Amino acid sequence: MDIDSDAGILTITFDRPEVRNAISRETATTLAETIADASPDEYHAIVITGEGDAFSAGGDIEAMATEPDPPREAYEDLTNSFGRVVEAMLECPVPIVAKVSGDAVGAGLAVVALSDIAYATEEATFSCAFVRVGLIPDTGGTFMLPHLIGLRAAKKLAFTGEFFDAERAADLDLINEAVPASELDGRVTETVERLSRRPTDVIGITKQALHENLGRRWSEALDYENLLQGHARATDSHEEGVAAFLEGRDPAFNE
Repeated sequence: MDIDSDAGILTITFDRPEVRNAISRETATTLAETIADASPDEYHAIVITGEGDAFSAGGDIEAMATEPDPPREAYEDLTNSFGRVVEAMLECPVPIVAKVSGDAVGAGLAVVALSDIAYATEEATFSCAFVRVGLIPDTGGTFMLPHLIGLRAAKKLAFTGEFFDAERAADLDLINEAVPASELDGRVTETVERLSRRPTDVIGITKQALHENLGRRWSEALDYENLLQGHARATDSHEEGVAAFLEGRDPAFNE
């Protein structure tokens, strides 16, 4: 996995094109640690992408053949690797953008679902392919997919493991948009530049509110929303935003 930092943007690239960027346990652990360490004081956005013609073909099937089989050992193995990816991505206060220039399958699809914003080339294909190797969706798939695309659609994808194109992925809200390959870099760059002009700390609070309120009753969700809004109102970003509005200028967040 290649990790690069430039101008407040952290770019994480799956770089095993010879195996279509399959995600090993070690790769998952490194991905989780990298995202967990990302601070809004240092980064304004994280971009996850893949080298070659695949975003990620999912979990490393060859490695699975040598990993623990007993349920308890498998549980601990998953919790400490792919489970940490889910935790890191959902809790990361820095917005995460998936740049999908090729196929996203299995755990690769789950990483796209866990990202905050996602773009894919029109040629990209997707599959919740776990059932094809006798597994249930993991890497947060059973949690994120019903929330993103609805329970009935999630069941169909999980039960069949069917492949579908980027246009369908956009219709399902799995990605924000399918774009021509020649426009993918520009669309992602435009998005991360826009994010860089927004208050990263407040984006982190917003993400926290949205995720935590997914399963709450409206009254509990409202109470939590008001609590976090109180924190947002105490930030330097809010002070700067109000000052800029009153002075008729663009706010200078993240400075």
